[in-house]
Parts: sequence; structure tokens; C-alpha cells
Amino acid sequence: MHHLFDLTGKVALVTGGGRGLGRGMALALAGAGADLVLVSRTASELEAVAAEARKLGRRALPVPLDLTVPGNIDRMVQAALEEFGKIDILVNNAGTNVRKPALEITAEEWERVVALNLRAAFFVAQAVGRTMIERRQGKIINTASLTSEIGIANVSVYGCTKGGIRQMTRALALEWAPYHINVNAIGPGYFKTSMTRAVFEDPERRRWIESRIPWGRTGTPDDLAGAVIFLAAPASDYI
Repeated sequence: MHHLFDLTGKVALVTGGGRGLGRGMALALAGAGADLVLVSRTASELEAVAAEARKLGRRALPVPLDLTVPGNIDRMVQAALEEFGKIDILVNNAGTNVRKPALEITAEEWERVVALNLRAAFFVAQAVGRTMIERRQGKIINTASLTSEIGIANVSVYGCTKGGIRQMTRALALEWAPYHINVNAIGPGYFKTSMTRAVFEDPERRRWIESRIPWGRTGTPDDLAGAVIFLAAPASDYI
């Protein structure tokens, strides 16, 4: 059964791979045998994750760039192909948030969150998907959210984008299944990352959150390791 979860020889591109959930998913894939292309805006964070992956015996290529800048998505894909010749797995994870009441959201804040969370995510999937269609194989794992399913106050723009990710995942799964490309999403709930730090700094809010989770605790990036390996590996070929 080991072969069902073995990623040896595979190449995984992880956006938002320098910290938080992206870092955790990238290192999980490396632990299962995949080489990595790591993408985010902060070079120092990417280099640190790449060093951890190399300690696991994997190759790792840091690609520091802003996915919302025109042309950068094509440059990212080209860098990956020049280094590895293929992309087997895409973890479409880069994202940001603005945490404030809807009446206080500015047009600039709306555009900034939508540009990265939804527009960039779509065009990253499109660019990587083209290379997968040529090879007639691939795995795409989008990062959705609890807010893809339910409304949460003070994160309205984020929720809009994550609802979009859910529907994008469904549409691409239907369009690209004939090319043997699996498109799925992981929808994390409350996880402790730099993006959610402010939520957990309020003791009352933290207790309220934990009281609603059957396990009695919030998630950590390591908790996604099994899910991302499963969705990237042969075990999920019919999902």
C-alpha cells in the first residue's frame, strides 16, 4: 500500500509556501518524496523552507515573486519547468485577509484581497493546468476555507474569495477530469498561523472557538499533512 502515498519523483509547486499552512503542506509533500517549487513574496522565508526540504533529501527551488503582478505567474511556471521539466502537483495556497467590518472595507482592500486570493489563484491554476493537460496528468489542490461554507463576521471579502475558490475547484475538476487531472480543495477551519494570530490573542474569542471544535483545540499546519499527501498521491486518483 505504500506506493499509494509515495511522491518520489514528483514535483510540487506550492504558492504561499514560505509560512503557515503553505509551509506545512510543502514540507509534508517533501517528506512523502516530492521535490518542491516554493513561491511567495518573501525570499528569506522561502530559503528557510527550501533548506528544510533539502535536509529531507529533496530538491527545492525558491521563486520569490508577487503573483498579482502581471507576467509573474508565467515567470513562475517557466522557472519551475526550467529547473524540473514538469509540474505534477499544484498547491494553490497563496492568500491574504483584511479583518474588519464590511462597512469599513475600502476599495483598495477589496482589490488587494481579491487579486491574490481569487484572481491569482485562478490564473495560477490556468497556467499550471496547461502544462498538466499537455502531459495528461496532474493534481491540483486549492486552499479553500471554513468561510467557503459559512458566513463569518468581519472577514467578508475573504469569505467572498474563498466561496469563489470552492466553485472554481468544482468547475476545473469537471473541465480537466478528461485529461486525468484531479482538482480538489482543502477547507481549513481555525488554524494557528501568522494570518490568524490576532484571533487567538483574544482569550475569550479563543475559548469560544475551541468550545465549538469537537477535538477541543484549533488546528496546526501539521494537521493538514495527511490530507495534502492523500490528494497529491495516487491514492486519490479517482477523487
